[in-house]
Amino acid sequence: MNPELINIFNSIVANATPLVIASIGETITERAGVVNLSLDGSLILSAMVGFVAAFVSGSAIIGIIAAMIVGGLIALIIAIGGIELRQDQVAIGFVLTLLTADLATFLGQNYTRIPGPQILRSPIPILADIPVAGPIFFNQTALVYLSYALIFGLWYWLFRTRPGLALRAIGERPETAFARGANVNRLRYLYTIIGGALVGLAGAAYSLSVKPGWATPPSMAGDGWIALAIVIFGGWHPFRVVLGAYLFAGLRALSTAIQRTPEIEISVVLLNGIPWVLMIITLLLVSSGAIERLLTVLPRPLQKWTRNFLRSDPPAALGTRFKQK
Repeated sequence: MNPELINIFNSIVANATPLVIASIGETITERAGVVNLSLDGSLILSAMVGFVAAFVSGSAIIGIIAAMIVGGLIALIIAIGGIELRQDQVAIGFVLTLLTADLATFLGQNYTRIPGPQILRSPIPILADIPVAGPIFFNQTALVYLSYALIFGLWYWLFRTRPGLALRAIGERPETAFARGANVNRLRYLYTIIGGALVGLAGAAYSLSVKPGWATPPSMAGDGWIALAIVIFGGWHPFRVVLGAYLFAGLRALSTAIQRTPEIEISVVLLNGIPWVLMIITLLLVSSGAIERLLTVLPRPLQKWTRNFLRSDPPAALGTRFKQK
């Protein structure tokens, strides 16, 4: 394969990683029946805190830990508001995403556009030498490799373990899960905080790896909404979620490549909007069942497998409250 093309795919994987991590975190949260709509603001605030903590301490690891704590605390506020105070989770999340974004701009104003620690590439020996796949997937940073582990780890946890079955149950049928001995609200707290911490990690991935540093307006603004759309596109399934993240990153790369081609004269605003428009179209096709109707031309065994892969039904108890007796 052309080395330039390999570099493009390598960049797509790297740039998609924060979206992958954030979407995996939100998938965990929503599988538990909680909606965390604060993703955009949480990403921005955790990116700022992660960079500032890394800059002050001189350690990227401390920056990552600080960002994860911030993401977890924001998620905890949503959990308390929705579970303990029995308020609307969507409203709380929307207010928080505005508040945290403004808070990040205010608190980070003295740290804009200054160099700081960043996470460098760490090629994996032997694997990085595999033709084509090696330079694309295994010549990356530790955060990219962690995203691989999260994808397969969450899939295994959800569909191959008893605790994973309990997680799906509290998001689908909390009454049944409670009758079988699961402490629904305690588990919802736990998984909401874990999901929020992963969103915080995604924020740190932006400011310490993908686009090192902090600037206003923040470069990752809007990506939290994209992560929420990716979770829906992914049907709350880890493998489809990563597919959606890579697809969106690829569309962004295509838009950037077109902008750099002088022979093609298209408005920059229009090009930047292409990934969003295509993502909306894809969501509509998946949710409306249009894609499933197109699959009828496939052989029957392949139809069944493909339909299972493309299912996008949300957890039945998503956003609902459960009162434990």
